[in-house]
Amino acid sequence: MKLKLAFRAYSLPLLKPLRTAHGLMPTKQGVIVQLQTGEGVRGYGEAAPLPGFNRESAEDCLALLQTVGGEIDPETAHELRSRSDCVYGAIQEAWSEVSRQLEKLSSARVAGTSNPLSSAPWQVAALLPAGKAALAEVDGRLELGFRVFKWKVGVADVADELVLLDDLLARLPSGARLRLDANGAWDRRKTERWLERCADRPIEHLEQPIAPDMREADDFLSGLAQDYPTPLALDESLVGADDVSRWLGRGWPGVYVIKPSLLGDAAEVISRLATARARVVFSSALETGVGARSALRHALAWTGERRALGFGVWPLFTDSQFDGPFQAPFLKAADVERLKPEAVWNALT
Repeated sequence: MKLKLAFRAYSLPLLKPLRTAHGLMPTKQGVIVQLQTGEGVRGYGEAAPLPGFNRESAEDCLALLQTVGGEIDPETAHELRSRSDCVYGAIQEAWSEVSRQLEKLSSARVAGTSNPLSSAPWQVAALLPAGKAALAEVDGRLELGFRVFKWKVGVADVADELVLLDDLLARLPSGARLRLDANGAWDRRKTERWLERCADRPIEHLEQPIAPDMREADDFLSGLAQDYPTPLALDESLVGADDVSRWLGRGWPGVYVIKPSLLGDAAEVISRLATARARVVFSSALETGVGARSALRHALAWTGERRALGFGVWPLFTDSQFDGPFQAPFLKAADVERLKPEAVWNALT
């Protein structure tokens, strides 16, 4: 089956520029993909690479899509797999949505009804900004009901951030948990210093303390995971399906922070993680509502242990019509299904 292919690039200002160890991100760039049958059934996907994370850029994704033409078939889609995880993933999600729509039409003709998705509420972790700005925002998030937080570290002097860590933890009520994300900013000495401080504090995990391209990074991370009580989590080390396979092969004992939008065939990768009974946190790639809908559908289908979703990023854009679900400490399938990818598509005209 061939489907009509269309795509629209975007460059959207963030409501608040995001500061991480990779630098300051004032805008998010990506490409929305639309697939359509001859009868007008449409599906949408999103290529949403992250600067400092992916090996490809939004411009690379757009350039690749421009080589495909106005139609695409399964064979052509598969050929994209080795060239771009983000583009292949966007095509896969759009194709899956077309298939779902066709199945719904077929079911409606036979049975006249369609069962809506349902899911118990899933806890969400709120993203806190780097530095002292976290102290200014955490109280408001607590008032909204959030009890799991993710704080960006590795952007300032270690001693200063360790002081801020104690200040931030002092503001959290009993039972609240904090995740730390260094985005690969540290070396071995700094990482060990942080792990020593975290050992007797309510830190859920320490995410990506060293960069994946650091010499002997895999061995170093594996050793740290065995030597300290605070769990380590991989993020930048899991850019695509091959990275996930490599770490599963190593028997990684820590947490896998998974961004479904960046995995290529997300369903296949997540199935392997489920078979391995891996500890998984599903996380945002700062997508629009199109990519957020696809990523959260994968998360809500997870049958393993439920860890707070790393999707507490909204409101994200200056134009809220591009955002994912509203800011809330819990998320349900109904919240995800209310997102309308076509509205995002139309807003990009």
